[in-house]
Amino acid sequence: MTTTTLMVETKDGIATITVNRPASMNAMTVTTLQELSVVVQELSASAVVRAVIITGAGEKAFIAGGDIAMLQKLGPVAARELALLAHGLCRAIEQSPKPFIAAVNGYALGGGCELALCCDMRIAAENARFGQPEINIGTLPGFGGSQRLPRLVGKGRALEMILTGDMIDAQEAWRIGLVNKVVPAAELMAAANAVAQKLAGKSLMALKLCKEVVVNGLEMDLDRACSYEADLFALSFATADQQEGMAAFLEKRAPVFSDR
Repeated sequence: MTTTTLMVETKDGIATITVNRPASMNAMTVTTLQELSVVVQELSASAVVRAVIITGAGEKAFIAGGDIAMLQKLGPVAARELALLAHGLCRAIEQSPKPFIAAVNGYALGGGCELALCCDMRIAAENARFGQPEINIGTLPGFGGSQRLPRLVGKGRALEMILTGDMIDAQEAWRIGLVNKVVPAAELMAAANAVAQKLAGKSLMALKLCKEVVVNGLEMDLDRACSYEADLFALSFATADQQEGMAAFLEKRAPVFSDR
């Protein structure tokens, strides 16, 4: 796909999506969301790609939210359509069989924070800043932040961020569980690639089932979620990768997964 706001590169089974609007601190437009939606769909279906990294161009921002000049022109109907477009993108990332890693290289505000939230893991540079500042412009998170943030860090911390609009730094984000790891800025992409390579060595069938059981199970009560886990656990025993993985363990060798 030819894109105008993204750069997409695939190397050794790892795809890297870079939101490429550094002059605007990578603020998201409708075009950005549309292009991300198509690229996520293509990478999720790719037989070559085994893991995906999302980052932003430049040293200042991952994604500094939605483009305010664009948002200011929206009426209620268009605003809802934009939100639904973003929700579809975030859901596609969560439901993708491939693991997604957000490499947060600077400001992750508003929609940028929300995009990071729907990724499976978040690695932050030391200079990264996170926030849901929509309250400061008279609105609220519209790309899933009001739902994913409390699920990740708890109701109290989420409401503090959403109601005050204050930013938190990378270390605080790590402390409250918003990010998995904080690294020096110069080491961010190497750290993200190291995690991606580790995931790329796993069975894609098992990765897919692991994502499904966690993402979907969080939306169920505990009894139903545990029953769902049992179903997917059983389903894994119908795969060649389960047979190979257990045989390799008993034979004290590295498994060779076929993703079947």
